[in-house]
Amino acid sequence: MKMVKLMFGALLSIWVVSAQAQSFDFPHLSTTGYGEVLAEPDMAEFSVQVVAVKDTAEEAKSEVDSVVDKFLASLQKAGLSREDIQSGNIQLMPQMHYPKNAKPEQKGYRASRQVRVTVNELPSLPKLLDVALESGINRIDQVQLSVKDPSKYQAIARSEAIKDAQAKAKSVAEGFEKAIDGVWQVNYQSPQVRPMLSKSMAMDASERSNSYQDATIVIKDRVQVVYKLK
Repeated sequence: MKMVKLMFGALLSIWVVSAQAQSFDFPHLSTTGYGEVLAEPDMAEFSVQVVAVKDTAEEAKSEVDSVVDKFLASLQKAGLSREDIQSGNIQLMPQMHYPKNAKPEQKGYRASRQVRVTVNELPSLPKLLDVALESGINRIDQVQLSVKDPSKYQAIARSEAIKDAQAKAKSVAEGFEKAIDGVWQVNYQSPQVRPMLSKSMAMDASERSNSYQDATIVIKDRVQVVYKLK
């Protein structure tokens, strides 16, 4: 029996392993199954940074430390545990100015420090972002929405991917008047959940709150299967 070679477009997400790529010496069909599930976020992480440029390194460091200390105190006052707050070390460097057709000049010192916050109660996220700005934080780098139990949703997405691979294999085999004769090989790597980034920080607190509550996270998975053909 000759090897059945199937070549389809990306829309069907079906691929064929050739004899050069795999040493299969029997009729076979290879499929890729995809699955996804929508999850409502129930937690978040955000990172902020405070930057100060002053004449001396001591002044720059002092201002940054003062803002960070105020922010940390405000977070704990708002009910956050210290273990949910990670503050980085301060970074100091000369602040350089590069005039046109002239030598670089030092214009004081630049100090910066980053703080990362885990928010286990999503409704409090907009308020905590406002606390950051009120404390003197001058940069919100990133907001990530996530779920506390991603494995539950990943299992659903994986199950859908398996069903998708099975359905594609059955449909294609029948189209060529062949029959599936069992699974020969399964290739699977669990993907990482990609959290959804927040919208613009320019929104007011009520708009941000609605935005986060209405957001969804897409959790995807896929599986590659090689079937033997009769």
